[in-house]
Amino acid sequence: MELLERFAQGDDDAFETLFRQFQGEVYGWILKIVREPAAAEELTIETFWKIYRARRRFRPGGNFGAWARRIGTNAALDHLRRRHPAEELPENIAAGDCADPAVERETREEIRRAFQRLPAKLSAAATLALIEERPYEEIADALGISAGAARLRVHRAVRILRRHLARLGREP
Repeated sequence: MELLERFAQGDDDAFETLFRQFQGEVYGWILKIVREPAAAEELTIETFWKIYRARRRFRPGGNFGAWARRIGTNAALDHLRRRHPAEELPENIAAGDCADPAVERETREEIRRAFQRLPAKLSAAATLALIEERPYEEIADALGISAGAARLRVHRAVRILRRHLARLGREP
Protein backbone atom coordinates (compact mmCIF):
# COMPACT_ATOMS: atom_id res chain seq x y z
CA MET A 1 0.00 0.00 0.00
CA GLU A 2 1.28 3.46 -0.85
CA LEU A 3 2.52 5.74 1.94
CA LEU A 4 -0.16 8.40 1.38
CA GLU A 5 -2.93 5.80 1.37
CA ARG A 6 -1.63 4.34 4.61
CA PHE A 7 -1.49 7.85 6.10
CA ALA A 8 -5.08 8.61 5.04
CA GLN A 9 -6.21 5.36 6.64
CA GLY A 10 -4.65 6.36 9.97
CA ASP A 11 -1.33 4.49 9.92
CA ASP A 12 0.87 6.19 12.54
CA ASP A 13 4.10 4.93 10.95
CA ALA A 14 3.09 6.51 7.64
CA PHE A 15 2.39 9.80 9.43
CA GLU A 16 5.78 9.65 11.15
CA THR A 17 7.50 9.05 7.81
CA LEU A 18 5.68 11.99 6.21
CA PHE A 19 6.50 14.16 9.22
CA ARG A 20 10.22 13.40 8.84
CA GLN A 21 10.08 14.02 5.08
CA PHE A 22 8.16 17.31 5.19
CA GLN A 23 8.96 18.87 8.57
CA GLY A 24 11.86 20.96 7.23
CA GLU A 25 9.93 22.14 4.19
CA VAL A 26 6.90 23.16 6.24
CA TYR A 27 9.08 24.88 8.85
CA GLY A 28 10.94 26.81 6.14
CA TRP A 29 7.69 27.86 4.51
CA ILE A 30 6.15 29.07 7.78
CA LEU A 31 9.37 30.88 8.69
CA LYS A 32 9.17 32.83 5.42
CA ILE A 33 5.74 34.07 6.44
CA VAL A 34 6.14 34.79 10.16
CA ARG A 35 9.85 35.73 10.18
CA GLU A 36 10.34 34.36 13.72
CA PRO A 37 12.20 31.04 14.16
CA ALA A 38 10.64 30.22 17.54
CA ALA A 39 7.13 30.95 16.29
CA ALA A 40 7.81 28.95 13.13
CA GLU A 41 8.86 25.95 15.23
CA GLU A 42 5.67 26.10 17.29
CA LEU A 43 3.53 26.62 14.20
CA THR A 44 5.18 23.66 12.47
CA ILE A 45 4.25 21.42 15.39
CA GLU A 46 0.72 22.87 15.35
CA THR A 47 0.53 22.29 11.60
CA PHE A 48 1.49 18.62 11.87
CA TRP A 49 -0.95 18.14 14.73
CA LYS A 50 -3.69 19.54 12.46
CA ILE A 51 -2.49 17.31 9.62
CA TYR A 52 -2.67 14.28 11.89
CA ARG A 53 -6.19 15.14 13.00
CA ALA A 54 -7.33 15.78 9.40
CA ARG A 55 -5.63 12.72 7.89
CA ARG A 56 -8.89 11.02 6.94
CA ARG A 57 -9.82 14.04 4.78
CA PHE A 58 -6.58 13.84 2.79
CA ARG A 59 -6.98 12.43 -0.73
CA PRO A 60 -4.12 9.95 -1.29
CA GLY A 61 -3.83 11.06 -4.91
CA GLY A 62 -3.19 14.64 -3.78
CA ASN A 63 0.03 16.53 -3.21
CA PHE A 64 0.92 16.09 0.48
CA GLY A 65 3.55 18.85 0.44
CA ALA A 66 1.14 21.42 -0.99
CA TRP A 67 -1.55 20.33 1.48
CA ALA A 68 0.88 20.63 4.40
CA ARG A 69 2.08 24.09 3.24
CA ARG A 70 -1.55 25.22 2.96
CA ILE A 71 -2.30 24.13 6.53
CA GLY A 72 0.96 25.78 7.64
CA THR A 73 0.02 28.97 5.83
CA ASN A 74 -3.30 29.10 7.67
CA ALA A 75 -1.51 28.63 10.99
CA ALA A 76 0.96 31.38 10.05
CA LEU A 77 -1.85 33.75 9.03
CA ASP A 78 -3.57 33.14 12.36
CA HIS A 79 -0.28 33.92 14.09
CA LEU A 80 0.12 37.15 12.08
CA ARG A 81 -3.37 38.22 13.11
CA ARG A 82 -2.23 37.92 16.73
CA ARG A 83 1.28 39.19 16.05
CA HIS A 84 3.33 41.32 18.38
CA PRO A 85 5.68 44.22 17.60
CA ALA A 86 8.91 42.21 17.94
CA GLU A 87 8.83 41.04 14.32
CA GLU A 88 11.90 41.89 12.29
CA LEU A 89 12.51 42.52 8.63
CA PRO A 90 15.76 41.74 6.86
CA GLU A 91 18.53 44.30 7.25
CA ASN A 92 18.63 45.18 3.55
CA ILE A 93 14.91 46.02 3.19
CA ALA A 94 15.46 49.76 3.67
CA ALA A 95 18.85 49.97 2.02
CA GLY A 96 18.23 52.56 -0.60
CA ASP A 97 20.57 55.31 -1.72
CA CYS A 98 20.79 56.62 1.84
CA ALA A 99 24.33 56.78 3.19
CA ASP A 100 23.29 57.93 6.69
CA PRO A 101 22.96 54.86 8.95
CA ALA A 102 20.65 56.69 11.37
CA VAL A 103 18.22 57.65 8.61
CA GLU A 104 18.43 54.15 7.17
CA ARG A 105 17.69 52.62 10.59
CA GLU A 106 14.73 54.97 11.08
CA THR A 107 13.38 54.14 7.63
CA ARG A 108 13.72 50.43 8.37
CA GLU A 109 11.77 50.87 11.60
CA GLU A 110 9.03 52.79 9.78
CA ILE A 111 8.79 50.05 7.15
CA ARG A 112 8.60 47.40 9.90
CA ARG A 113 5.78 49.29 11.62
CA ALA A 114 3.98 49.77 8.30
CA PHE A 115 4.22 46.01 7.63
CA GLN A 116 2.77 45.32 11.08
CA ARG A 117 -0.26 47.45 10.29
CA LEU A 118 -1.10 45.43 7.18
CA PRO A 119 -3.94 42.92 7.43
CA ALA A 120 -2.55 39.39 7.86
CA LYS A 121 -3.46 38.22 4.35
CA LEU A 122 -1.80 41.23 2.74
CA SER A 123 1.20 40.94 5.04
CA ALA A 124 1.72 37.27 4.15
CA ALA A 125 1.45 37.93 0.41
CA ALA A 126 3.74 40.98 0.59
CA THR A 127 6.33 39.20 2.73
CA LEU A 128 6.47 36.23 0.38
CA ALA A 129 6.61 38.41 -2.74
CA LEU A 130 8.73 41.38 -1.66
CA ILE A 131 11.04 39.94 0.96
CA GLU A 132 11.24 36.25 0.06
CA GLU A 133 10.86 36.94 -3.69
CA ARG A 134 8.65 33.88 -4.18
CA PRO A 135 6.77 33.51 -7.49
CA TYR A 136 3.09 34.48 -7.52
CA GLU A 137 2.06 30.92 -8.38
CA GLU A 138 3.74 29.62 -5.22
CA ILE A 139 2.18 32.39 -3.12
CA ALA A 140 -1.22 31.65 -4.63
CA ASP A 141 -0.89 27.94 -3.90
CA ALA A 142 0.08 28.61 -0.29
CA LEU A 143 -2.70 31.11 0.31
CA GLY A 144 -5.32 29.07 -1.55
CA ILE A 145 -6.01 31.82 -4.08
CA SER A 146 -5.34 32.45 -7.75
CA ALA A 147 -2.08 33.96 -8.99
CA GLY A 148 -4.06 37.05 -10.00
CA ALA A 149 -5.44 37.39 -6.49
CA ALA A 150 -1.91 37.02 -5.08
CA ARG A 151 -0.72 39.84 -7.36
CA LEU A 152 -3.66 41.95 -6.25
CA ARG A 153 -2.87 41.38 -2.56
CA VAL A 154 0.75 42.35 -3.10
CA HIS A 155 -0.33 45.42 -5.07
CA ARG A 156 -2.72 46.46 -2.28
CA ALA A 157 -0.05 45.91 0.35
CA VAL A 158 2.45 48.03 -1.57
CA ARG A 159 -0.11 50.79 -2.03
CA ILE A 160 -0.88 50.81 1.71
CA LEU A 161 2.84 50.77 2.59
CA ARG A 162 3.53 53.67 0.23
CA ARG A 163 0.65 55.73 1.65
CA HIS A 164 1.81 55.10 5.19
CA LEU A 165 5.40 56.06 4.41
CA ALA A 166 4.28 59.13 2.43
CA ARG A 167 2.30 60.33 5.48
CA LEU A 168 5.54 60.11 7.43
CA GLY A 169 7.33 62.19 4.84
CA ARG A 170 9.24 59.25 3.38
CA GLU A 171 9.36 58.59 -0.32
CA PRO A 172 9.24 54.82 -0.72
